[in-house]
Amino acid sequence: MLIIPAEKAVDWKRPPWATLTLMLLCFLVFVFYQGEDRQKLQNAVDAYLDADLQRLEAPVYEDYLQRRIRFDGEQDRVQELQDFRSLQEQNAEEWVAVTLMMDRPFYQYLRDNQDVLWAPRDQAYWQQHREEIEQDFISRLSARQMGLVPADIKLYTLISYQFLHGGWGHIIGNLIFLFLLGFTVEKALGPGRFLLSYLLCGALSGLVFAAVSAGSGTPLVGASGSISGLMGMYVAIYGLQKIRFFYFLGVYFNYFRAPALAMLPVWLGKEIYDYWFAGATGVAYMAHVGGLAAGAALVWAFGRSWLQVQETFFEPEEDVIDNRFATSYGQAMASLGRMEFKLAEKQFQALREHYPDRPILLEHLYQLAKLRPDLPAYRERARELMNETQSRQQTERMTEVWREYLSKGESFQPLDAEDHNRVLFASLKRQDLSLAEKAFERLRATGNTLLADEACRLLIQEFEKLQMEPKARHYRQLQGG
Repeated sequence: MLIIPAEKAVDWKRPPWATLTLMLLCFLVFVFYQGEDRQKLQNAVDAYLDADLQRLEAPVYEDYLQRRIRFDGEQDRVQELQDFRSLQEQNAEEWVAVTLMMDRPFYQYLRDNQDVLWAPRDQAYWQQHREEIEQDFISRLSARQMGLVPADIKLYTLISYQFLHGGWGHIIGNLIFLFLLGFTVEKALGPGRFLLSYLLCGALSGLVFAAVSAGSGTPLVGASGSISGLMGMYVAIYGLQKIRFFYFLGVYFNYFRAPALAMLPVWLGKEIYDYWFAGATGVAYMAHVGGLAAGAALVWAFGRSWLQVQETFFEPEEDVIDNRFATSYGQAMASLGRMEFKLAEKQFQALREHYPDRPILLEHLYQLAKLRPDLPAYRERARELMNETQSRQQTERMTEVWREYLSKGESFQPLDAEDHNRVLFASLKRQDLSLAEKAFERLRATGNTLLADEACRLLIQEFEKLQMEPKARHYRQLQGG
């Protein structure tokens, strides 16, 4: 059974850079650093077989497994025993060597009981050659150097183990889940706090695993504890809000909605159940438990301080916004169609308050205000639209609104000098001197001598550039007049 949250969609306009960086680091570490493990392991196998250590260890290993099955009740190891015997029957010496070398609890068992397992001569031989293989090869494997070993915890391994993986299947699965959960939590917290909380969840997850596996020499590797932390943070961020979850059962999958926090005990219960009853799968279930608990606890403890969710996180997704806009816009247009202009104006105004970046709404409000050019509202809408179109560098539309207002509303509510000056500047920029002169005349009529003198100066410069001396002389006469 697989259940993962799927409430948010990726916004590629603002990529989750911290999440993508973590994924890239895991991949690079796996390919370039851990890629050397294969040769190191092969060298260890060659040395093991050259020393003929399987002659001493293989019989002990069978007895070791039988004891674990019979006296410790580890029935899941029956299959391990059968597989090991099958390897021996097939003379798969290299796989036998790998099995014996990499079973760390078995190696510890040999060290603790070597004096009763073999005669003194065989014991000395085993100790000499096995120790050489451990020091020269096994200890240099990435998992031994940078993995989290419960029996020998080093501070740096609480971080480094999160970037190691046990194989292609392991890393691909973790990277998929890291992306699916990471981009949402990163969007909620911001890249810096996301990265810090991700590493902290991984460290706490590792400590829980080490506490449960105290004394174990088997290293923990992988990002699954950190990713479980993201899952715990994800549901804690949403709290009791109903969000969408994806689930997969065998060959069937679908979505359902539920309060986010309702899934936390489900996930915790599943991991604890698997820890006790799933057998030796190689999955660090208690690391997952630690990560889930750590992630949720961090949000609950610090969600009002350094882990506070960004305000923009809970804004609706673009497709939801578009659907809402389309519905309300359709209602306003329907009011226009019925000639209910007052109602339509209220609806467009309400839309504009919620969607100020939609220029079409101001256009509609301008057209409605134009129905009564004698009222001040027409002047205000015209000035708003002129300002809006200028900011969007739509100067043709700006001058069109200006001309239209001069013919319909100027006699009722004159425009300010700044409005005419805006048109003059835009006209000069487009080399439309005829329109610039018209704007100057309107500007001069407002009585604002400061702006009029500056406009005169600009017109003189333009006409001088074009060697139109009569025009330049005309504006020199007007300047300061």
